[in-house]
Amino acid sequence: MAGSSTTTEQIPIRVFGGPTALLEYGGLRFLTDPTFDAPREYTVPGGRLTKTEPASAAPADLGRVDVVLLSHDEHPDNLDVSGRALLADVPLTLTTPGGAQRLGAGAKALADWEPIDLDRPGGGTITVTGVPAIHGPGPREEVEPITGQVVGFVLTGEGLPTVYVSGDNASLDLVEQIAERFGPVDTAVLFAGAPRFPVLFDGALIVLDSAQTADAAKILGARRVVPVHYDSWAHFTEGRAELTAAFTDAGLADRLDLGTPG
Repeated sequence: MAGSSTTTEQIPIRVFGGPTALLEYGGLRFLTDPTFDAPREYTVPGGRLTKTEPASAAPADLGRVDVVLLSHDEHPDNLDVSGRALLADVPLTLTTPGGAQRLGAGAKALADWEPIDLDRPGGGTITVTGVPAIHGPGPREEVEPITGQVVGFVLTGEGLPTVYVSGDNASLDLVEQIAERFGPVDTAVLFAGAPRFPVLFDGALIVLDSAQTADAAKILGARRVVPVHYDSWAHFTEGRAELTAAFTDAGLADRLDLGTPG
């Protein structure tokens, strides 16, 4: 299976478009925010979301998925119709407290800084820790009533590199808190794209822009950054070119891994 690795010690990551990526880590296979619908429009509170490109693979092409890391379940650009169907075939979905209640069987909530240990094939464990994320500008208590709860994830294990999956997070202050506890990280899967909506927060960013993604890489001390969630949807205002320019301007071009499509 092709991965985006460029050296043998990097964990294999396949990217599929939008927020969806498959990570092979410690013998387990983790899928982020599954979105496999064909291009279409979705009606959401306050307007519409438009998917512009199909995923580069179908759920049937993934092989075994052990765990879904679901940053949030309330937006179709993070969990769509086909993604919901896929959850039924995955043993464990880790997500927000609210999301776990809505999804029911197979879903487990991770609160801020809450760990769960997963058994590795052949012995040992992987620890997945839920880490905070804010899906918009300002304090959580003002943002969550509008855009909902979001959770990020940190993966650790004996003899394994540290991996951070940000989810839809717009707060570099939270990235600093995560770096204080877990940094430096080896691989950061950072949601980017600079999405903005005129009807939300006066058009302010609700996830990192490209320059902030580079800033997050610095804060985390990340050896490798795999950006996701910057393509395949009409509401992103920055894409591959802006990410490449931002990492080049920051002197971090060698850390940016745009991945191998699945």
